[in-house]
Amino acid sequence: MDYITRDLEDKILSLSKEYAAVLITGPRQVGKTTVLRKLMETNREYVTLDDLEERSIARNDPALFLQLHNRPIMIDEAQYAPQLFSYIKMEIDNGAPPGSFWLTGSQAFRMMELAQESLAGRVALLHMPSLSQHEIYGSGKMSPFTVDLSALKERAKINAPADMKEIYRRIWMGSMPGLLSGRYTDRDVFYSSYLQTYIERDVSELVDLTDKLVFRDFIRAAACRVGQMLNIHSIAQDVGVSDDTAKRWLQVLEKSDVIFYLRPYSNNLLKRTVKTPKMYFFDTGLVAYLTKYSSPEILASGAINGAILENYVVSELLKTYHNQAKECLIWYYRDKESREIDILLENDGVLNPIEIKRSVNPGNERIRAFEILDQGTVPRGKGVLFCMRPTLSAINSESFVVPIWMI
Repeated sequence: MDYITRDLEDKILSLSKEYAAVLITGPRQVGKTTVLRKLMETNREYVTLDDLEERSIARNDPALFLQLHNRPIMIDEAQYAPQLFSYIKMEIDNGAPPGSFWLTGSQAFRMMELAQESLAGRVALLHMPSLSQHEIYGSGKMSPFTVDLSALKERAKINAPADMKEIYRRIWMGSMPGLLSGRYTDRDVFYSSYLQTYIERDVSELVDLTDKLVFRDFIRAAACRVGQMLNIHSIAQDVGVSDDTAKRWLQVLEKSDVIFYLRPYSNNLLKRTVKTPKMYFFDTGLVAYLTKYSSPEILASGAINGAILENYVVSELLKTYHNQAKECLIWYYRDKESREIDILLENDGVLNPIEIKRSVNPGNERIRAFEILDQGTVPRGKGVLFCMRPTLSAINSESFVVPIWMI
């Protein structure tokens, strides 16, 4: 089994020199514990609240729990004992040195709430996604994706080229470290076990599920709609639950970092825009498993081939920001005349329009929609057409053609 170096490692170490507490959130099994145990010093104590005895002490007598363990300490799955946070705050206020506490949690929303309630201004918050294509296949140091020609040229040097067949293999395999490190070799068994563990441990903490099979069907119904504008009623009908239940279950999927939304962009001069978000999964391998595509080749020619490619591009772009602890200002555009731009990325006060095409030689008609942004108040920057072309090129001086493998 090979350890895969994470782009977030340098940021973890640098923030540990400045903050007494570093909190890493992220979905289950993305490698939070593995990375921190790889990075931690020999004198750092490790405690997991998956251990029911440790969890009981942490919940019932947090002061005693902290007395029993030395600093520096790593507390894994800290969401199981929220009572600890106020006591950690007191230690920090009493002068705990930088790096005293490393904390992890699989329920990102809950962990963020706890941190903001108890540790506001005292903790460095990091979000660890599943593996990026750069971490899996590339080399060197990655930076957040920007629409800048010199930066794009640098990306070409550190990412591994891929044709359409290889891109769909990456999409189908997904981005979970357990699979890609070689620890597990049977993809179907891995994702089946992942779903079972997720429902048993995370979902049961958030929802009283009388029929867990229904929730599993619900996740599958959501996976069939990646890259689409959210239609809660349609998903609810598919699995035979109420719209209110479907809305609540989608919140669970979002809170546990299984799905995320791309919000529609609008400003005061672009008034005829839609208001509905688009839904994506963080891991495309889970989508391919849930939608029953048995091979990358079948997926590449299947009904969701365009939607899952769009999902892959959006999630990979987001990862370049998460892995540098940067906020990503990202939307999509669609108006009531059905004019659409797949992604709007805001950087340095300008909007960069981005389109995604599955072809090797896409036509230029899709970039015409970029001109819509000239009616808004935020200046339009250079645009990007992501596609399967093997090398970086351009349509004109304002629009680059970028291979998907370069994200």
